[in-house]
This record gives sequence, C-alpha cells and structure tokens, in this order.
Amino acid sequence: MSMLQLWLPSVLMLALLALQTPVTWSMAIAALSFFLMNMGEMPLANFAQQMAEGTESVSLLALPLFVLAGCVMNASGITRRLLHLAEVLVGHMTGALAQMCTVLATLLGGLTASANADAAMLSKTIGSQMVQRGYGAPFAAVITSSAAIITALIPPSIGLIVYGFLAEASIGRLFAAGVVPGLLLAAGLMLTTHFLATRRKYQPQRASRATASEITQAVIDGLWALSIPVVILGGTRYGIFTTTESGAVVVIYVVLVALFGYREIRLRDLPEVLAESVRDSASVMMMICAAAAFGFYLSWQQVPQAMSGWLAGTTTNPVMLLLLINLVLIALGTAIEGSAALIILTPMLLPLIEGAHIDKVHFGIVLITNLTIAGITPPVGGLMYISSQTLKVKMGDYSREIAPYLAVMMGLLVLLSVFPQLSLWLPNLLYGTGGVQ
Repeated sequence: MSMLQLWLPSVLMLALLALQTPVTWSMAIAALSFFLMNMGEMPLANFAQQMAEGTESVSLLALPLFVLAGCVMNASGITRRLLHLAEVLVGHMTGALAQMCTVLATLLGGLTASANADAAMLSKTIGSQMVQRGYGAPFAAVITSSAAIITALIPPSIGLIVYGFLAEASIGRLFAAGVVPGLLLAAGLMLTTHFLATRRKYQPQRASRATASEITQAVIDGLWALSIPVVILGGTRYGIFTTTESGAVVVIYVVLVALFGYREIRLRDLPEVLAESVRDSASVMMMICAAAAFGFYLSWQQVPQAMSGWLAGTTTNPVMLLLLINLVLIALGTAIEGSAALIILTPMLLPLIEGAHIDKVHFGIVLITNLTIAGITPPVGGLMYISSQTLKVKMGDYSREIAPYLAVMMGLLVLLSVFPQLSLWLPNLLYGTGGVQ
C-alpha cells in the first residue's frame, strides 16, 4: 500500500477538523476515503457495515437512557433546587457565585451525564449572573467550563460509558472510580477560586453562613435529585440491576419524581423532553458510528500496534509509562476534540495498558480526566467554546485566565496517575478486588 493510502485518511480528518468541520463528519469522511481507496480489496458496503457495528453493544443502551433521565430532570425544576442548595452551602464565601458554580456542577454530575450540557447550563445561568455582578467575563467563562469537567467523572458519565464499551471494562466499577477524583477536582477548583476571588475582592452572595435549619430544608428540597447516584451505585453493587438496566431504572425514577414529587412537569410536556433526548443521544451515537469506521482504518493499518510498540520501547515502568501517555494525550488534546480522541485512542492504547498490567478502570479515569481537560484547552476545547460564546469572551482573554485552573487540573492528573488507589479505592470497596462486576 502506498504512503498516500496509508496517511491520507488521517491527514484528511485533521484538515477537516482544522476547518471546523463537525467531529462526526470529519471522521466519517476520512474513513470513507480509506474504503474508496481500497475498493479492490473490500466492498464499499463495508463502510456502512463498520458504522453499524459500532453501536452493537448492550453497554451502549445505558447512554440514551441516562441522557433521557438528564433531560427529564432539567425540565422538572431540579436545576433551580440544586442552585438554591449550592447557595445555602457556599453563598457566604468570597466569590460566592464562582463557588456556587463548582458546587452546582458537582451536584449535577449525576444528573446531566454530559460536560457539554453542564457548560451550557452553567454559563447561561451562573455565568451570566457573575458578569452582571462585576466578575470578569473571562473569569466567568473559565470557571463555568472548568466546573463542567466534574461531570465527566461523577456518575453517570457518558465518557465513562463509552470508555467501558470500548475497553470492555465494568461500567459499574468505572462509575464508582470517578467519585473520589470528581470530588478532588471540585475541591481543587474551589481552593483556586478562593485564592483568585480574595485577590480580586469578589463579594459573597450572603451576609452570613446559612443556619442549620436552612441547610436542612435545602437538602430535603433537593433530596430526590441527590439520591440518583446512590440509586445507581447501590443497585448495581447489590445486584438489583445491571449498569445498563440502571439507565432504565433511573428514567422511571426521575419521571415519577418529576410528575409526583416536584410536580413541575406534566404528561403533555414529555414528548418535547423525549425529542430533546433523542437529538442529544443521536449526536453521540453518530459520532460512535463514525469513529468505528475510522477505527477500522486504524486497525487495518496496524496503527495501534505501532503506537504501542513505540511507547513500550521508551520505558517498562508502569507509572512512567502512564505519565508518558499523559504527555502524548495532552499534546493530542490541543488538536483533537476530547470525545473524538477518546473513541479513537482507547483501542490504540489498550494493548499497551494491558501489557504493562495497568488496571483498565484506573486507566479509564486517567484517560477521561486527561481528555476532558482538553475541553478547556485552546485552540479546540469544546467546553471553552461553549462558555466563551455564551459570555462573549475572546480566546486570548480566556487563555490567560485559564492558567491557574489548568495548573491545578494537571496536578490532579499526575496524582491520579501515580496513586491508583485514588481511583480504585471505592470500586474495590463496593465490588471487591475481582475486577469484574
């Protein structure tokens, strides 16, 4: 095979991404070019076949179900209740709106399942309020996009579901593994915000701390929503339902809560909620289809084996290997959108991870954290674009403001890489050390 046939699909995909072509179309067109060049060896129908095979997994059934659950909760007044809870908890702090942003993102992590959805919601609500109350617009864009990263780790996370499908790893263990890193990330963001807000004299939202009765009332008001991650982890831990089935259980649970608990949604509102969830799910599933076809090209050309061989030749130490992989991922993340990189790179890196005896669940948390951080990294960070466009912030201003938050996140990434128990402690506690749910 000529060098043109070998490299053209990859170069074409990168060129399309540089021209701001949607990720799904970039991968699909690049994959199609490979099949067109090889029509003599394989029928063109293989292109459609590979795209269809990309969705043939029971694990992926959980994805549209959790998306539907998130849409129902967003339509039932849950965001307002959780925002009130966040204000009660941290409204007395310096830079209270920014702190509320992080707390709200942590509370919403188990509901929206999508970092992009969180970034859009946070920038439209809290971000806009921050600008109106004297916070710098670049700072507001940075904290809303950075806080949205927590959603990638707190269960249920679309990224963890997709990784579990690609890596054939227990999604239940992945959900549990994301909790501690997600909380550590929230703590790191809040400490950074406190330092910056104190220096810039951003004011509290409340004159004093909330009383115990106020906190209790706010917690009770948001209890239905706060219980969802507990339902997921508890149900899968005790074998009441599988992780895939938990998506259906949560949908039923949130519909009942929305209709009979909060009573802010009516039966006639459900068709629009269903339509929104179909649109959101379809966009992710189409990306998976395109990535499956592009992944076939990579496998045919033995790109994963070549990358694994190169990385394996640099070091035999698992920790050093994981840190080296992080460096490669950070570099790639500045050029490739995070969700696309996850789908493309997971099959390429798995042979190397398995050869180095690195736990797949631990690696999944490191990989998801790394690639989601890419979402706030110029020049192609998706979360950066969502918050910046909503708040009308220039990329240069955003890039200068993101530096301290990016440093904190990189520090957390190193900690997660060096200390596997930060990720594995909770899944080992809930599911044992056998490794399979």
